[in-house]
Amino acid sequence: MTDDIRVLLFDLGGVILEIDFNRVFEVWGAHAGVPAPVIRSRFRFDAFYESHERGQITASAYFESLRASLGIRLSDAQFTEGWNAIFTGEVPGIAALLRQSKEILPLYVFSNTNSMHHAYWTREFADTMRNFQKVFVSSDLGRRKPEPEAFAAVTSAIGVPFENILFFDDTDENVQSARSLGMHAVHVGALADIENALGKIQIPSYRRTPVSSKRR
Repeated sequence: MTDDIRVLLFDLGGVILEIDFNRVFEVWGAHAGVPAPVIRSRFRFDAFYESHERGQITASAYFESLRASLGIRLSDAQFTEGWNAIFTGEVPGIAALLRQSKEILPLYVFSNTNSMHHAYWTREFADTMRNFQKVFVSSDLGRRKPEPEAFAAVTSAIGVPFENILFFDDTDENVQSARSLGMHAVHVGALADIENALGKIQIPSYRRTPVSSKRR
């Protein structure tokens, strides 16, 4: 890894938090009296899904689209219960890694997400989210990964050029888009992928105080 990394930028789902869409379908299926596999087979990452993640439609509008596409008549509260069930917890070991890393370089999050999920994980995983200087979400930006404009908006807000950012994401399409813009990017399949990348960074001289000698 090069010695010009000044910022670490993390995806959320699949990198910091573990997610499982099957849990969503199980909750919805239980409320609707429909087998979860049936609901899963009907679910699509469609235009309504993307519009919801861009903040272009409300949660209620998205849920209304799901009533039509999934063929189930749930209340907004029932949809919300299932929607938030997607998060199963933090990736094991990530919290400690983030605490160490923030002593060396500033940390940021860039997530394709909606306002409901943003509110949920901000509350439920507050301790871990405090490691980040700022969290960028697609529903606030009005743009989603892998759109170049989304990365450009985040980079501009951070105030650091593409080439000085190391980005971690579990979706290869997002990684490739980041690389095409000049960002250093790692496709994350396991915590070890993050650890290996961080181990190759040449720490700037003004930040070379060993982490272990700082706050305990």
